[in-house]
Amino acid sequence: MARTRARSTASRPAAFTARTADKHVLYQLAVQTPDLEAEFLEYTFRRLRGRDARILREDFCGTSALCCEWVRRHPEHHSIGVDICAETLRWGETHNLSQLEPKQRERLLLHHENVLHIERPRVDILVALNFSYFVFQSRALMQRYFRIAHRSLQPDGLFVLDAFGGTDALRDDLTERRRCRGFTYLWEHAYYNPINSEVLCHIHFEFPDGSRMRKAFSYHWRLWSLCELQELLSEAGFSQIEVYWEGTNPRTGQGNGQYSPTTEGEAIKSWVAYLIAQP
Repeated sequence: MARTRARSTASRPAAFTARTADKHVLYQLAVQTPDLEAEFLEYTFRRLRGRDARILREDFCGTSALCCEWVRRHPEHHSIGVDICAETLRWGETHNLSQLEPKQRERLLLHHENVLHIERPRVDILVALNFSYFVFQSRALMQRYFRIAHRSLQPDGLFVLDAFGGTDALRDDLTERRRCRGFTYLWEHAYYNPINSEVLCHIHFEFPDGSRMRKAFSYHWRLWSLCELQELLSEAGFSQIEVYWEGTNPRTGQGNGQYSPTTEGEAIKSWVAYLIAQP
């Protein structure tokens, strides 16, 4: 999407080709910002609850980058990752968990499981990021997931989701490019059905030598609106739901990575927001 989260400025590898590149490495470099996300989660929980969060569960955790970042940040942090894809979990264990110190690794638990089947232990923060939960395309399934999330939290826990939208999200002829160090990231909206909000998106990568990695990742989702999600969260038992809207960098017109609660957003081409639900 055109409006993306602010990126970390850490140095990155610069030599990639379609033949030699690892798609998970490219995804982490182009899409994920676990350092910024962990910082946001820590700050928001402390501000809302007046204490520090200790246990994080990441649903649809993929390569477990956020889980790893969480246990690095504090010796009392524990994280739980849940994902149904065994191959991606194994990649994360090999490339991300292997970089942890032994005591950090002891505080991280991975489950190869459907997120609809995990409720314990109760956690301080439960997250489903990168729009992964959009895989639930019916109200019944989404509400079932939200009810499970509600039961998975401590009484003062937080459920944190992200969402995207805007007029560009309603198109089926849109491909956006973003230059990264050593490659180009492409986000494609390949299909959108306005009758049921079904959407098909692909991630492609292009490289300086002219080679391409097409459909490195594909997503068949329902494009849920913030209004629908807030209603479903309320029906699932959450007592307070807030939307955190991203500010705009006046120089670039892109998101500035600063999110604050609001009841009124901007009708722009592309936006990313967080939902934070309290039991």
